[in-house]
Amino acid sequence: MKFSETSLKGAFVIEIEPLEDERGFFSRMICAREFEAHGLNPRFVQSNISFNRRKGTLRGMHFQEYPHEEEKLVRCTRGVIYDVIVDLRKDSPTHKQWFSVELSDRNRRMLYIPKGLAHGFQTLTDDVEINYHHTVYYHPESARGVRWNDPAFGIEWPDISVRTISNADQSWPDYPVGNAKQ
Repeated sequence: MKFSETSLKGAFVIEIEPLEDERGFFSRMICAREFEAHGLNPRFVQSNISFNRRKGTLRGMHFQEYPHEEEKLVRCTRGVIYDVIVDLRKDSPTHKQWFSVELSDRNRRMLYIPKGLAHGFQTLTDDVEINYHHTVYYHPESARGVRWNDPAFGIEWPDISVRTISNADQSWPDYPVGNAKQ
């Protein structure tokens, strides 16, 4: 696997290194030794799937509040997404900065998201499926978010003629959020 740290400390784009032959290929997706060598938590306790019917679906910007903060590993297994993370760590030199990457079933990239970052995505094709691995269990009382178009971040989302966003995601407050310890 190839690990490339993003502009946000602790967040990595991970690319598989397939071993190919006439049958197709084989590759590791998670290797505890390689994750640990890069300072990443390889202990995933929950895996989730997100299916999105329409191009232009936007989900985010989500995180779990302290003490239930989580690391995530995100991979798009069908279609294409514009994946975005925002640094909410108040002591970080990249506080309030964002990073984006295109994840798709073709490029097979993954995004490792450390604690203290909000995450969201917009689908760029119809019928998109995303697989998430989480290092802590979902804790509904700790689920938080910030508005996807909060001017504090200035995220540049792809232009799309029709954007689908849930009422919940449209209702997230502007940053800073409550008493979150990031």
